[in-house]
Amino acid sequence: MSDLLFKTPMELQIELGHRVRQLRLFRNLDQQTTAEKAGISKAAYRNLEAGRGSSVQTLLRTLKALDFLQGIEMLAPEPTVNPLALVRRSSPPQRVRRPRGPKRSKS
Repeated sequence: MSDLLFKTPMELQIELGHRVRQLRLFRNLDQQTTAEKAGISKAAYRNLEAGRGSSVQTLLRTLKALDFLQGIEMLAPEPTVNPLALVRRSSPPQRVRRPRGPKRSKS
């Protein structure tokens, strides 16, 4: 089981920053060049790598600048449909239905 499950949100942010840094180094880029390619300030990029309160936009711009858009797919994969569920159901659900409670009798 992944040790990420047991980390706090702050620890996960630091881990994400560490991985972005590794990706940047693998691409042989410095922080300034990466920030310029992403269209963000160097300080914003440094904050992302350090795990200090970056925005989603900063992360997405950085992933794009590092040519790692599959990172978005890994973060939030599109849900797939189970083929067996298609056989059982003629049309996909339009909304979530709650089970009805017991009927109330009119007195």
